[in-house]
Amino acid sequence: MTEKALREKSLRTSIKEGASASVMLGLGDSYIAPYAIAVGASAPEIAILASIPNLLGGLSQLSTTKLMERRSRKTITTKAVLAQALIWLPIIGSIFLYLRELRFIPRLIILLWTIYLVCGNSGAPAWLSWMGDIVPEDKRGRYFGLRNTICNSVLLTATLLGAVFLDYLKKRNLLFLGFGTLFFLAMTFRLISAFLLTKQYEPELKVDKNYYFSFLQFVKGMKGNNFGRFAIFVMLIHTSTFIAAPFFAPYMLRDLKFNYLLFILVATVSNAFVQIVTPPIWGRASDRFGNVMILKISTVLVSMAPIMWLFSSNPYYLIFLPSIIAGSGWAGFGLTASNFIYDAVGRQRRGYCFAYYNVLNGIGIFIGATIGGWITKLPIHFMNIFLFTFLLSGILRFVTLLGMIPNIKEIRIVQRGAPA
Repeated sequence: MTEKALREKSLRTSIKEGASASVMLGLGDSYIAPYAIAVGASAPEIAILASIPNLLGGLSQLSTTKLMERRSRKTITTKAVLAQALIWLPIIGSIFLYLRELRFIPRLIILLWTIYLVCGNSGAPAWLSWMGDIVPEDKRGRYFGLRNTICNSVLLTATLLGAVFLDYLKKRNLLFLGFGTLFFLAMTFRLISAFLLTKQYEPELKVDKNYYFSFLQFVKGMKGNNFGRFAIFVMLIHTSTFIAAPFFAPYMLRDLKFNYLLFILVATVSNAFVQIVTPPIWGRASDRFGNVMILKISTVLVSMAPIMWLFSSNPYYLIFLPSIIAGSGWAGFGLTASNFIYDAVGRQRRGYCFAYYNVLNGIGIFIGATIGGWITKLPIHFMNIFLFTFLLSGILRFVTLLGMIPNIKEIRIVQRGAPA
């Protein structure tokens, strides 16, 4: 089989692998915060669930950059995914401990979720570098747009079915059987994902040690180069976002008394539906007009979304306005941010830059969620404390956009003007 045929086959396999991973996300990741709430986690503990695991998950990628000099990216990625899949076993085990009325379960979940994200994130730089070599440069926007659409379709379906299943069992006092079943299926589909990774072609990458630069060197030079300024911008967006992000679940499940189906409809379904429809549009626009233009537009949308939660708690409003705006914005933001790195960084240094970029995002998430957890303890009485974090988060996203984006320059030669 020719190298071109191997690449094309791998691209198709990668879509299947992404779909399988999306089932895990839909049945597993989507329900970790609801599970933590169900076992009695407090708002600060929910904030910690978002902060510490993401921080350590990001930091874990620093070891991957050196490992890529000795091991193939395929091996690194596959082992990381396999390890992540197996962490679902002790998470399922925590359900049995909770049913024995042990009180430390929220803290145990935080520990296990930290290990889970460390395992998953440790393979991310290798996977991103690997995919960058497989996908043709002039088709990245369209390919990842298609892949994201398929993955989000699967994610949407799995998450929705999970919510219906949980509500059905909750009415029969079998809620924790529901969580255990969902987490077992999440593990199964992640194992399938690991198997599919072994079937993909990996172009050889010879890493010249002269291309290596440390995380400290990267941080010192960030302000002086275009990619560094871009990385600071994305980190600050994540910091602003996670001041609010951990608290949408407790706000809906505790304050608004939503059932799991309504919670998922607001938190995931409408958001995911938009992320099914818009990635191909964002991808074509990115190929044509450049990543920075789309990054500006999508950041405006993700900045508006949390503020719109202040205007109504009506579930129909929340489903059809803030969630749709957020879904569209994050679809464009995620796609163009990844494509910007592929354009800005050479092949030899791509793994390092993805790792350092993700470390910064982990730090940003940690800082944002920690600030958010601290805010929830303040004696604020003029408005709901969770809504206050949403408002602050949206304002800070706008401030970051206005302050940072003018300093980020497009890499590729693109058409002038905004997409119609």
